Order: sequence, then C-alpha cells, then structure tokens
Amino acid sequence: MKKIMFNDKYSLTQAVLDGRKTTTRRIVTDKKLHYWKCSCPDMVIVRVPESQKLKTDDDNTYFGIKDKISSEYYCDTITSPYKVDEVVAIAQRYKDVVGKRDEAQETLCLYKIGEKYLTMEEMGAGWNNKLFVRADLMPHHIRITDIKVERLQNISDEDCLKEGIYKGQCGSADTHFMDAYYYKGDIQPYCTPRGSFAALIDKVSGKGTWLKNPYVFCYSFKLID
Repeated sequence: MKKIMFNDKYSLTQAVLDGRKTTTRRIVTDKKLHYWKCSCPDMVIVRVPESQKLKTDDDNTYFGIKDKISSEYYCDTITSPYKVDEVVAIAQRYKDVVGKRDEAQETLCLYKIGEKYLTMEEMGAGWNNKLFVRADLMPHHIRITDIKVERLQNISDEDCLKEGIYKGQCGSADTHFMDAYYYKGDIQPYCTPRGSFAALIDKVSGKGTWLKNPYVFCYSFKLID
C-alpha cells in the first residue's frame, strides 16, 4: 500500500479527515514533459485509452503527450503515481496516531498503533516525521476516484473549495459583511477562492508556483476511514 502526505502546517491533513478537502494537485515532475514543452508547444495531455495501451493488462493510469495535429499518435506517456480506485494511506506522525501504552509491558515501552505494538526504536524518525511512517500502520485512508492532468491555473472556483479553501465573511456591522475566502494558517481574507488557493499553493509548493502554472495531476478522492 502507498501513502500520501498532506501539509500539516496549513491543516490540510485535518481538512481531508474533516471531509472538506476532496481533491489534491501534485506537480508533474516527469522529465519527458520538459522536453516536449520545448519541442512541441502545442501539445495536449490526455488519458491514454485502454485500446492504445501497450499492455492490455496494465492497470496503471497513463497520460499521453500528444500533438494536436494527430488524433491517435502519442509522442510519449506519463504515468500517474496513483491509480483510479486505489486505496492510499493518509500519512500521519506516529505520535499523532498512537494509542495507549501497554502498561503490562511498560519496561519495553510498547505503543499501540492499530492492532500492532511498536517500540520507540521501531518507530524511529516516524515519531515526529510522517515521511518515515509505514503505510500499513496508518489508521485513515482515501480511495482515488478520478485523475486528470491540467495546468495549475485551470482550477475552477468550485475545485478551489474542494482543495480545502473555506468560505467566510469579512467586514463589520458598521459597514457591511462580504464573502471572503481563507485557508487555515492565514488570517488574510481573499475576494475569490482562486486568490486564496493561489496563495496557499505558493506556501505549500514554493513561492512562484502559481505564476509558473505547471502541469499537475489532479486527484479526486473519497475518505473511506
């Protein structure tokens, strides 16, 4: 089983667990993409039909880099790290998911995670860093329901809300209240969901990410536990 990480500084893991965040965008880092952007600026990226897969029994999700002048020829393909219908563990630090210590074996300092007991040594760096946790020990999971590839700035206002942006209000009773959009960890109100998401993605993925407008995998998912 694979795992997926969401940013904790801006409460995105909690947004998933609360059911507010049901999509996530991840930058496509495939090196082939950079080559085709330079050599074929009119390229489009579409899901490769089952009939055109090289291996008919391959259940991975592929996206084809295709020139607009051709309706069938795929210059190259990009493989998504996740597949439609795949169940993925939500990575969390061990310290956030451990149950009670086993008092009967206190000298061994065992902590319960799910149905297993681990020592602090076994948990290692995963105690404070979810990069090092085991996917099979995570208590919460999502199921990937859809995958597409698009430019980052193609996101709609509706999808911004699915990314964890939430709607509120700003103003005062002395003037008037107006709709505003926020993300956790920032009190700055934004007039549109896109404005708030653009600020958030620059925090999560690095300053200037929104303006660079990279290709991204857009994963829709459902929380299953």
